[in-house]
Amino acid sequence: MPYASIEAVQEGLRAHDYIADRSLATALFLALNMQRPLFLEGEAGVGKTEVAKVLATMLGGQLIRLQCYEGLDVNTAVYEWNYARQILQIRMLEAEQGQDRSVIQQEIFGESYLIKRPLLNALEAGTKEVPIVLLIDELDRADEEFEAFLLELLSDFQITIPEIGTIKATIPPHVVITSNRTREIHDALKRRCLYHWVDYPAFEKELAIIRTRVPGLAESLAKQVVAFLHELRTTDLYKQPGVAETIDWSRALMLLGQNELNAEVVDDTLGTLLKYRDDISKVSGSQATTLLEQARVRLADMQH
Repeated sequence: MPYASIEAVQEGLRAHDYIADRSLATALFLALNMQRPLFLEGEAGVGKTEVAKVLATMLGGQLIRLQCYEGLDVNTAVYEWNYARQILQIRMLEAEQGQDRSVIQQEIFGESYLIKRPLLNALEAGTKEVPIVLLIDELDRADEEFEAFLLELLSDFQITIPEIGTIKATIPPHVVITSNRTREIHDALKRRCLYHWVDYPAFEKELAIIRTRVPGLAESLAKQVVAFLHELRTTDLYKQPGVAETIDWSRALMLLGQNELNAEVVDDTLGTLLKYRDDISKVSGSQATTLLEQARVRLADMQH
């Protein structure tokens, strides 16, 4: 395989602008070599979805994404019959003399009438030249019942369609499942996966991410941004800002021509970091000033 060591996986991620620590690179290395799904759990915005996107690019493959939501079912995720074509075909066959019901049923439940959804496409589309990375994103948003649809796929890389039979992947996809932990995922699904918790990054890692993703940002401002974010995450907020918000804020500050942080610019740009009115109200004003002072102390301590 092209990434035959943990170090190679880590460097491959870095080459595609994803900064990963060794533990995540190890989880990816094992998932690739053991052909096991990788279950990534963590707060929203810490880079879980990006792992699958970068992995597809690294492997020179195709990303197939299933975005989960409440009410997601087999018809949307796995397959669906083209009912309009089936009804039309039934009428045509019935008009022909001598067609019995068994012939009609066999005719209308062929693959030509099957509408393939992301999970079924992921099983059939993979080749040695173009591997498939299947991203099942934010599984915790789907209903618990939907998890049962995934068990066969995650265990044996196959799906059973009652009218046709079992469809098994010739080249199994690389599966990445993400969860923001808005609810607990059932043990039966987790047992079929390798697990990794994606946490908020440490200071140096988040700084490296900004250097990579926002290369035009001044080094001193980048350090101030990261120090402020780490102080901000100690505040009791409804939704802590993730790495995605760190990158957005850094880009916003660069567009505004800022060279350093001050209370005024923090107040003006809080909407790039925080997405709830109560959180913005809690941080703006005197609290922003306090957090800035604490960030400066943090940077000063790091320099000594």
